[in-house]
Amino acid sequence: MKYVDLHVHSNASDGTMSPSQVVAYAASKNLSAMALTDHDTVEGVQEALTAAASLPVEVIPGMELSALYHEKEIHILGLFADYKNPQLLKQLENLRAVRSRRNSVILERLAADGICITAEELQASNPDTVITRAHFARVLVERGIVSNMAQAFKKYLQTGGKYCPKKETFSPELALKLLKECRAFPALAHPLQYKFGTEELNGLVAHLKELGLAGLEVYHSSNNQYESMKLKEMAVKYQLLPTGGSDFHGKNKPDIDLGTGRGGLHVSSLLLEDIRNKHSKMYS
Repeated sequence: MKYVDLHVHSNASDGTMSPSQVVAYAASKNLSAMALTDHDTVEGVQEALTAAASLPVEVIPGMELSALYHEKEIHILGLFADYKNPQLLKQLENLRAVRSRRNSVILERLAADGICITAEELQASNPDTVITRAHFARVLVERGIVSNMAQAFKKYLQTGGKYCPKKETFSPELALKLLKECRAFPALAHPLQYKFGTEELNGLVAHLKELGLAGLEVYHSSNNQYESMKLKEMAVKYQLLPTGGSDFHGKNKPDIDLGTGRGGLHVSSLLLEDIRNKHSKMYS
């Protein structure tokens, strides 16, 4: 049996490995394929594809777009994306500018309380990275201000809290339109992490399905076996293909390993072939 990982982050967003390092690691783990799905960016895709050219692992160009639904941030994966699409690049650049303004506010609010963080610290030797709250959390841990990432998020980086304003982001309509524009296979990432009730989650999935959603992340590091089973039933109900991935971030999520999550995750390559076939039909 061959395995894949369709939800992977590099230091192009909030992971700690470079795209080429992630690809090499995926090859060392004997994965047949991985999707690079950095947050709101495709900056690392070309490097990953170049690295994969000499290794026995397929890299699927992708991203993880943020959108707002019922005042909660949701994430939509786009697999097999045309990562050079001009409209995609324009919209992602706009989103990057929004992130940059929000990050400036976080820096100002932290500095007002005596916690002065530099841009260089946040970038961690990658000036092209998309700065997220995880970058701030990492610096707070490195400075010894908090003992771990979870504490950093709880004390300093809660969205809408003292230091961290709410993030401007895409609507689900715009996110799905953009993914269609770049010929991507769209799938809702980690549906249970949004903490919606059953009715609201069904409402979300039904709404996204109407907008063009094609997949549901049934298998994820945060799910137990029962939860994955329930999500698989939901995928069948809405005629969505199941997908799965670890949500690997390197040292920023040290308990989650590439390909295996927290130890029990194994995503069959057969899921990928179903997605590949569906994707081909969607844009034929």
